[in-house]
Amino acid sequence: MTAPQPFPHDHAAAPGHHPWDLTDNASGPPGGRRAGGLRDMLLTAVPVALAGGVALGLLWLWTAPRVPLVARGDAVLLYNSEGQEAIGADGTFLLFGLSVGAVLGLLVLLLRSRSGPAVVIGLAVGAFLGSLLAWRLGVTFGPSQDVVARAREAGEGVVFDAPLELSAKGALLGLPFGALAVHLLGMAVWGPKEEPDERLGHPPAGG
Repeated sequence: MTAPQPFPHDHAAAPGHHPWDLTDNASGPPGGRRAGGLRDMLLTAVPVALAGGVALGLLWLWTAPRVPLVARGDAVLLYNSEGQEAIGADGTFLLFGLSVGAVLGLLVLLLRSRSGPAVVIGLAVGAFLGSLLAWRLGVTFGPSQDVVARAREAGEGVVFDAPLELSAKGALLGLPFGALAVHLLGMAVWGPKEEPDERLGHPPAGG
């Protein structure tokens, strides 16, 4: 009866190496990588949502065209029935959303140069949440939503501003679209390129 023979020395089984290590920068077991990915996603999404939401909300609040209203008897009417102010408010939100999103996408690319899927997902989620935050900020801090009270306060025949509204909800996509477009384009142009792992070796000569 012979003694059991040790397994041949294998690089993957060497001390300090796990079977899932395929590169020198492997982060450890799958559970650790998932936790790291979730952390990267949150660390990207939260700042993007806050910064993008506040910046876009304030820009929209300060620059969006106001819809003028006027009280006539017991009714509140548009002061200029052919005005395009409502469309202008939607367009302003969309254009500023694209601009702010582009800046955020570039900043994330510069600060997280080795962006992985978790960072990209965090950027998309954070930008969309920021767009919702900007919308609510503009509505909350804009003209009062109580049109009847505003009309009574202004008086008969006096023009006052309608509440700030976003009629075309598709404008909410401006911020995430701008962020992802610039970020992914930057990754394609300046991002790190994958190199073959020399440890995998080369096939022996002659097949």
